Amino acid sequence: MKYALALTLLILSAACNPPPPAPGQALVNKERIDAVLKEYTDKGAPVGISALIYEDGKEAYYGAFGFADKEAGRPMARDTIAQIYSMTKPVTGVALMMLYEEGKFQLDDPLAKYLPEFTDTKVFEGMNERNEPILAPPQRPVTVRDITRHTGGIASGGDKNWVGDMYRYIDPTGWDTSLQEMGPKLARVPLAYQPGTRWLYSASVDIQALLVEKFSGMPFDKFIEERIFKPLGMRDTGYLVSSPEQRARLAAIYELNKDDGTMSRGDPETVYGYNTRNWPMKWGGAGLVSTLDDYMRFARMLLNGGELDSVRLLRPETVQLMATDAMPKEVTDKQWLPTKGQVGFGIDFAVRIAPPKNSKEASGAVGEFFWDGKANTLFWVDPKNNIAAVMFTQYFPPQGLPLHKAFRDAVYHDDPEAYAH
Repeated sequence: MKYALALTLLILSAACNPPPPAPGQALVNKERIDAVLKEYTDKGAPVGISALIYEDGKEAYYGAFGFADKEAGRPMARDTIAQIYSMTKPVTGVALMMLYEEGKFQLDDPLAKYLPEFTDTKVFEGMNERNEPILAPPQRPVTVRDITRHTGGIASGGDKNWVGDMYRYIDPTGWDTSLQEMGPKLARVPLAYQPGTRWLYSASVDIQALLVEKFSGMPFDKFIEERIFKPLGMRDTGYLVSSPEQRARLAAIYELNKDDGTMSRGDPETVYGYNTRNWPMKWGGAGLVSTLDDYMRFARMLLNGGELDSVRLLRPETVQLMATDAMPKEVTDKQWLPTKGQVGFGIDFAVRIAPPKNSKEASGAVGEFFWDGKANTLFWVDPKNNIAAVMFTQYFPPQGLPLHKAFRDAVYHDDPEAYAH
């Protein structure tokens, strides 16, 4: 009886977590991935997909399907420029940690040590019987580490309460607001919770960008251009799509109608307005455009421990620090982070801390670190299998289709269809 039960558990575990390939055997299978991605674009949702994978230091996969701009008949291509939204965040994290290596700060330093506008910040603890906000002092200071892992209490414009209303009224991260102006504005908004007690996605990474300006004495966009993009050869990555040649390669963004699965083109001013004019705000948390090859160079730098083609941005131990789960054990409210799988959070990355618990969870290897973007772009770095993967598509809403899971399953499994069921 015990033997039968043990055998059953072993079979179930193998089905959900197949063993890695044998030494010297490639994991990435082009035909398998092609079939999965092409099936999506053949159905018209999303309109276009492209993906690039490096394995063991070599290009193991490239594929592009469908359209970058369906109405113009422009196919998805290797040099298509995509808006990467929150995949900006890991870039900001690298910029901040470059300055960490220079001794500019320590992770457990109070944020107010460097941004004194946050010295007297209070914590919102609900409304009293007179419908007035209850504001309390923080039980401990917000630290730089909190800001790198979304545990600092920073409010979100999505909060449906008084503090969320105040955030939206002040609008600290609007297009017309510079990072230097953002700091005092954001400090006027009380914290949404006691520091270190919740994980709440917020403007924390924009604060990181402000810290980069403070520590380096350079505008944030200039710092990442001079210290990250140019050294790595990321020629098409930045906030502004200015030249006619670049604009001709910029992908359209579409909106998924969940009722019938159709895609409609997004409003040009809404989806292109930020990147086609040089606005004062240069977010740390969003706003960059990039190409597959550009972002892959960034991902490969991380996979290589902070170095690519004799250009070193970070020390290996710093990359390891960024890719190590730093979630406080007492944090149980993690907003929507658990939808990413068995993950914790490091410095601007989700970090896989356990294998997928069942076949409904997207495939991945313990120790990988990753993030995605609002328009459904995705990247991950898998040190165990020596893989870096980048996938671009351009549609809203986030996770409107199970594309990320399908792509991951196709990378890691011989029969993603069987695994999906």
